[in-house]
Amino acid sequence: MTSSTFSPKTEREALLILNAVPGLGNRRTFDLIQHLGSARKIFELSSEDLAKLCGLPETVFLNLHHFPAEEFLKKEEELLKEHGVRVLTFLDTEYPEGLKHIVDAPVVLYVAGVFPEDLEYSLAIVGSRNASLYGLETAERFACELAELGRPIISGLARGIDAAAHRGCLKAGGQTVAVLGNGLDVVYPPENRKLFEAIRHKGAIVSEFPLGTEPFPYNFPRRNRIVSGLAAGVLVVEANLKSGALITAEFALEQGKDVFAVPGRIDSPQSGGPHNLIRQGAKLVLSVGDILEELPILPLPVGEGGYAKRSEPLLELGVQEARLMEILREGERSLDELEMSTGLSVSLLMPTLLSLQIRRLVREKLGKVYEVI
Repeated sequence: MTSSTFSPKTEREALLILNAVPGLGNRRTFDLIQHLGSARKIFELSSEDLAKLCGLPETVFLNLHHFPAEEFLKKEEELLKEHGVRVLTFLDTEYPEGLKHIVDAPVVLYVAGVFPEDLEYSLAIVGSRNASLYGLETAERFACELAELGRPIISGLARGIDAAAHRGCLKAGGQTVAVLGNGLDVVYPPENRKLFEAIRHKGAIVSEFPLGTEPFPYNFPRRNRIVSGLAAGVLVVEANLKSGALITAEFALEQGKDVFAVPGRIDSPQSGGPHNLIRQGAKLVLSVGDILEELPILPLPVGEGGYAKRSEPLLELGVQEARLMEILREGERSLDELEMSTGLSVSLLMPTLLSLQIRRLVREKLGKVYEVI
């Protein structure tokens, strides 16, 4: 079919090539596969048959017809090996379940690192590249607290809120996933190189774009559907009314995900996005507890006989959780007593107590009194 009449040997090779053809796109690729039964069969068609089958625009058809498939595959395999990147197709078992059912699901994912085991319980945190100190601190704090509770964090490695969210998660020893708008051999923005390397060793770096793809502006709105698709919900922290973070929120709503927004100063343009989302029904968030009320509950590890194991959750407790457990083992405490004993504000105590209740380690009695189960 291509100018060199190259025929890929495997479905993986065929999908890699089709993913790289300019203008073809995931939807047309899936349509062709559905018609023919496999990606490889696309390369067995004559130009005339292919044109009749899918009615491609002339420019896309020419791109497909003349694509240097053999040369591309050779170079791509060399780059994959050089940069320690692997390829997942929608046929692979490791392909994230959350992406299989979104509109315009990626045919191919390039991955460096390992996806978190509890990926489906993750939260995406997105926002402005030109964030204020308040926005950066808020994104990092929320990511840190959620990571301490076992929630992976998804974001886009951009300047500002994205980078702060990744840092907060890593600070708590959590796992985070960065979705890029360029090839995985290109670090963008360049000042995030150390963060890039830290994420690939403590989580995963992901892109649908072939290696060598530069960070073209039109790539970033596309990647946002993957950010929301991987997560159980999306939290927006500072974003003006034209921010790409709002595109991520729109994708989340289309995908049936929860959208959360942190309010900001009424005189700040960066508050416009979150405030508009709140007007449209997004949940106003003042603490991690507001988020945990809506997200799916993390499952307890199960031991022999189907009973939940108590030792593993205890070993995985965050610093604040472990501190509360130590106090409550001495006897039941009211919320006021816990606030005095720990020096933590109620806004910090409540999500931690909620996490312990979800893990069935602590229960709440009348009058906001807590005890170990």
